[in-house]
Amino acid sequence: MDRSPRDTVNYDGAVVTRSESAAATRSALVRAASELLDEGGPEAVTLRAVGARAGVSRGAPYGHFEDKAHLLAELAVDAWSSLADTVERLRADEDATARVRLERAVLALIGVARSRPHVYALMFAAPADDPVSVRAAERLQDQFLALVADVVGEAQARGRGALVMAGAHGIAGLELSGHLAREKWGVGVDDLVHMLVEGLRPEAPELGTEV
Repeated sequence: MDRSPRDTVNYDGAVVTRSESAAATRSALVRAASELLDEGGPEAVTLRAVGARAGVSRGAPYGHFEDKAHLLAELAVDAWSSLADTVERLRADEDATARVRLERAVLALIGVARSRPHVYALMFAAPADDPVSVRAAERLQDQFLALVADVVGEAQARGRGALVMAGAHGIAGLELSGHLAREKWGVGVDDLVHMLVEGLRPEAPELGTEV
C-alpha cells in the first residue's frame, strides 16, 4: 500500500496518520502525568519524568505542552470534565428523586477528593484566568445548578447551588485533613451530605408578590 507523506508507522507496523500519532502521544503523556500526580503530587510531575513514564523521546513532551503549568492545567480540565460527565449521568437517572440525585452528585465530587486528593487540589488551583479551565469548571457548576434547581426551583438555584458547592468542598477538605472523625462529631460524610441536601427548602413567596 502506498503511504502518503502524512502517514507514519507505529511500533507494531500499523499505518496511522501523523495527527493520529500526535494525538496518541499526547494521550500517553497526559496519562503518564496523571499517574505521576497520583503517586507524588504536582512536584512529581515534570516534563522529563512524564516523557520517561510515557516511553517517548525526551523532547516529545515539549512539542505538546509549553511547560509544566500547561500540563497540570490540562489535568485539571480533564478532571473537571470527567466529573461533569458523571454528574450529567446522575441527573439523567429518572428513577431517583431530585434530592437523591443531588446527594449522589455531591458524593461524586467528594469521591474525587477521597480517591485522588492531588487531582482534587489541582482542580481548585487551576488559574481562574485560563478560559479552558474556566469553561470546564463552569460546565460542572452548571450541572450542579440544574440539580439544585430540580430541588428548589430556578429562582433560588444560584444561591443554594453556591451553598451546596461550598458545603461539599468544606466536607471534602475536613475529611482530607483528618478533622472529620466520626468519634468527634458523631456523623460521617454521607450523613453530612444528606443533611446538606435535606436542608434545601424552597422559600415560599412573600404575600403580595407574584409567583
